[in-house]
Amino acid sequence: MPSLVLGSPLAFFSGVRFSKSVCGLLQGTGPLPRSGGLVSRSSSFVNNPGLICRAVFPGTFRSSMQSKISARDVTIIYRGKLDREPVLACHGVNFDVQERSFVSIVGPSGCGKTTLLYAVDGLLPVNGGEILVSNRRVKGPGTDRAMVFQSASLLPWTTVWSNIIYGLKLKGDFQKEKTAALESLVDLVGLRGFERRYPSELSGGMQQRANLARALAVDPDILLLDEPFASVDAQTREKLQVELTEIWARTHKTMLFVTHDIAEAVFLSDRVVVLTARPARVREIVEI
Repeated sequence: MPSLVLGSPLAFFSGVRFSKSVCGLLQGTGPLPRSGGLVSRSSSFVNNPGLICRAVFPGTFRSSMQSKISARDVTIIYRGKLDREPVLACHGVNFDVQERSFVSIVGPSGCGKTTLLYAVDGLLPVNGGEILVSNRRVKGPGTDRAMVFQSASLLPWTTVWSNIIYGLKLKGDFQKEKTAALESLVDLVGLRGFERRYPSELSGGMQQRANLARALAVDPDILLLDEPFASVDAQTREKLQVELTEIWARTHKTMLFVTHDIAEAVFLSDRVVVLTARPARVREIVEI
């Protein structure tokens, strides 16, 4: 068991030291120290028993060694709209995401993080190498993956409940028998009492909760999250980070999370994939 006292100054500064080390990787100023240590915000740990268990008993939440997502020498050329000059977004990217793990991708702005995430979802083709999901090559979108976009992108003309079940209706898989499970999902994301409200009646944080619930409703094996908390204020962001960790612990989904925020990546993740500037390559894979 770690000797570090949760919520202590030592715990806090261990997290700061680790975050600064990842910053050094992004800036190319030095290697990452290999020492362990508690790496999350002390305040969130003090207020969240589930996260305390995760820190003190890390083996409890460790995933199996089976790779759920594998990127093998992935090269992506992004052409954008109107046949503009192609951009080499990613070149020779290699990493694995184990089943039921939480992995974050960080890197400089514009380096290709979102492009890589879209390729994992099958929304963009790869121009070299391959991306495997459950040992099958990704050739397009699939029901085993769901995307949580940076913008909530809720349908404004319908209610929170209708937005949540929208994906199930597209699949032709919405049945009244599933209502109880979906209501439990509403409780899980903290939207009880707001099911009949419209998106315009919700705060930004609540819209992102609905966005997350819509993705979870189709029961994917993999949840892909593209900076989902970037547009909310700092207090709401920290609260949503804690809630996402609880959701991950309860649902056992494999999560691949893109962020610019190194502290957020360290707080949430089992591992952090650090990318270089464009064209993106893997500079380091950091075990948390």
